[in-house]
Amino acid sequence: MTTSEKALGRGTAVVIGGGLAGLAAAWALRGRAERIIVVERDHYPAEAVFRAGVPQGRHAHLVLEAGHRLLEEMMPGIKQELASAGARQVAISEVRWLSSAGWMAEYAAQMSFLSCTRPVLDKLVLDRVRTAPSIELLESTDVVGLLGSAGVVRGVKVRERGPERGEVREIPAELVVDAAGRSTSVPKWLTELGCRPAPEERVDAGVAYSSRLFHRPAGVDLGAQAVYLQTKAPDAPRMGVLLPVEGDRWIVSLAGMRGAEPEPGEAGFTKHLDGLRDPLLREALRDAEPAGEVRGFLPGPGVRRHYERGGPDGLVVVGDAASTFNPVYGQGVTVALFCARELRRTTLRHDGIGHAAARDARRAISAVSKDPWVMSCAEDARFATTTGAPAGALLALQHRFLDKVLVGATRNPVVTKAFHEVLSLVEPPSLLFRPSVLGAVLRG
Repeated sequence: MTTSEKALGRGTAVVIGGGLAGLAAAWALRGRAERIIVVERDHYPAEAVFRAGVPQGRHAHLVLEAGHRLLEEMMPGIKQELASAGARQVAISEVRWLSSAGWMAEYAAQMSFLSCTRPVLDKLVLDRVRTAPSIELLESTDVVGLLGSAGVVRGVKVRERGPERGEVREIPAELVVDAAGRSTSVPKWLTELGCRPAPEERVDAGVAYSSRLFHRPAGVDLGAQAVYLQTKAPDAPRMGVLLPVEGDRWIVSLAGMRGAEPEPGEAGFTKHLDGLRDPLLREALRDAEPAGEVRGFLPGPGVRRHYERGGPDGLVVVGDAASTFNPVYGQGVTVALFCARELRRTTLRHDGIGHAAARDARRAISAVSKDPWVMSCAEDARFATTTGAPAGALLALQHRFLDKVLVGATRNPVVTKAFHEVLSLVEPPSLLFRPSVLGAVLRG
């Protein structure tokens, strides 16, 4: 590699989108790029409050065990900062979890997850990113297009937002990272450059959300810190989750697959509560005082874009812009952190942000998103109203095996622990086939 090529690989990186995925990606690029510019369409609020640019932020979020391990590795000390801000660490054993096969068996779990409202998590990650001299936050600015050609992305076109929109200007870059989320325009802009569209998988369960914050009522004993009432295909397509969050509050999110969506407003929220498989949530909220309005959310289909199959040089796509999951499985934040980790690893391996690093990053990001995608799509496929879902004899076999696992998880803590580790993205699905677990499943 020549001196000029080395310099090229150490120049400017532009990150489209300053949400969690974008901020994590920018943090991952420290020391590999001389200058990192995060282009964010919103103006960041001074406090940890909900913002329009994160519509999913008003609904239940959690950082799975694998995610908060990685977050602490990336930003040492942030776990304690989250706890100081009111985030609750909830052991898996402190979740009353009703699976399709019944209540999960109790055991002394070592794994946990962090539970807080999304603005608390976003604010602490943003505060950490602000400490990096090489990262520049370009707020209240839209990316309106890409620079480059069919084979290479060389930067972005941006324009300030506001009543008097500014002129379009160009920001050249050696690397562009798309972290714009579900609504990304990058596929359209790539088409305008003459690029072939990235192959896509698209699965749509038609899920819809309805969420509300509540003050935790005194004297209520759930028998646990959190509650998860799952769907049960094909006849029970509604789910509900209660998580503890800062301010001694609960966030309660209800969801339904296509045809069982929560109806709008307070009346719709109450009606959906009444339609859940178990009355636990309804009873817990009987005397709870609301701490906010009912909020709805339509996340849209799950989409997985395969940029590793010949995407243009100079581009890496992370987070929901690369793989958008059905949010009922709680995978999104953790997979976004996985993407940042792989971006960090590949740019370290190549000692820069050049094209070879970008190609490796695209492959690595595709690999770490595969298992979560397969797991979520396989569950979505259980509902006849899901469109684009996988089908066939292999899927039917997977469903039968997982049904046995779930039955085992209601009776045998060995199976319960393994199931939790897979769902928490700590271990791959192959863990369920290890002799100690498989034997317990088959005996069950």
